[in-house]
Amino acid sequence: MSVHLPPLPPVGGETTGPNVADVISREHRELLALAEELAAGGADAARGRTLTQVLVAAVSRHLSAEEQYVYPAVRAVVFDGEGLVDREITEDRAMLEALRLLEAAPEDERAERAADVLRRLRRHADAAAGELMPLLVRMASVEDLIRLGNRVETAKEAAPTRPHPGTPATPPWNKVVDPAVAIVDKVRDVVGRRTTYPKDL
Repeated sequence: MSVHLPPLPPVGGETTGPNVADVISREHRELLALAEELAAGGADAARGRTLTQVLVAAVSRHLSAEEQYVYPAVRAVVFDGEGLVDREITEDRAMLEALRLLEAAPEDERAERAADVLRRLRRHADAAAGELMPLLVRMASVEDLIRLGNRVETAKEAAPTRPHPGTPATPPWNKVVDPAVAIVDKVRDVVGRRTTYPKDL
């Protein structure tokens, strides 16, 4: 069964790149490593603050990209995809609220808030690895899986870097609102000299 995505621009040759399951799995490993370090509580104040900024930004971008492309694909091709996606969106909204609380937490509460985010991230990653991705891989074509992987990686670059639990979580509105909100986030990041990428740690 084909996933209904807008056509890619013609570039000639086959669609190349990692498939969406590989992209999501890699991102989950990176996010879990950041959350584990922060929840361990061993970082000095400056490192803890920077780790918090990066974790919040990275998870916010990741959830936005999943909601724009992965979840609609699951809805389209997986039996009972609607129920699975609705459950994940509910969990994502709770995760965004947990990220908001983490970023606002005083230093002495940071590890506790990070542990809550870590717990939620583990559940999120387990649901993807044990349920969503295997079902999607079984039902979608190889080319669609690669196209989804490309779309997820592209969407992250135009995604918010801060949690916005109240924004739309489903297309078409999240594809309009998230990039608009992201512009404001990125201006705030520059003005506040906020670190948002793991490579900058």
